[in-house]
Amino acid sequence: MTWTLDTNSARAALDIASEYADTALLNHSVRSYAFGARYAADHGLEYDRELFYVAALLHDLGLTAPFDSHTLPFEEAGGHVARVLTAGLGWPADRRARAEEIIVLHMRDDVGAAEDAESHLLQVGTSADVSGLRLAEFDPSFTARLLAAHPRAGFGPVFTALVEDQAQRKPDCAAAGYVAGGAAARIAANPLDA
Repeated sequence: MTWTLDTNSARAALDIASEYADTALLNHSVRSYAFGARYAADHGLEYDRELFYVAALLHDLGLTAPFDSHTLPFEEAGGHVARVLTAGLGWPADRRARAEEIIVLHMRDDVGAAEDAESHLLQVGTSADVSGLRLAEFDPSFTARLLAAHPRAGFGPVFTALVEDQAQRKPDCAAAGYVAGGAAARIAANPLDA
């Protein structure tokens, strides 16, 4: 399985993510896409591969210093980054809005695959990578190849610090609820970091 998508939009998203995210956050974004795409293949889910890839690569850019908003939750800031990038790529307004929506929804309550495949896949992919949720559903050889290609690079502690910072500065955001719900312990217990 390839961990990238070869379209103009996908290459642009990878370029931007590579430019602004450190190795830990960039590799997390790629792994989130890969886990979601593998889950879709294993469960026969139809989805827009390019839309999902672009959203996955950009979903955490709101955590980076250049895009961290002092007023918006990081997922909303990241959604705006996706809107701007995809506007420059010539995407129509409704497709740009979908990219933003997928990024925002990855931090909301569970979205079912039947109602929104791409948002569901981003939730599955990020949850697997951040806290190990549903890891048992993935073939261990797939996971091993993915980690070899895109190592963790200290992702757990890096991500914990980023979301705790968001929670402290933006107490009404989804990250605050995530942190209050025991995120640090779940991230630290992720078997991907064992």
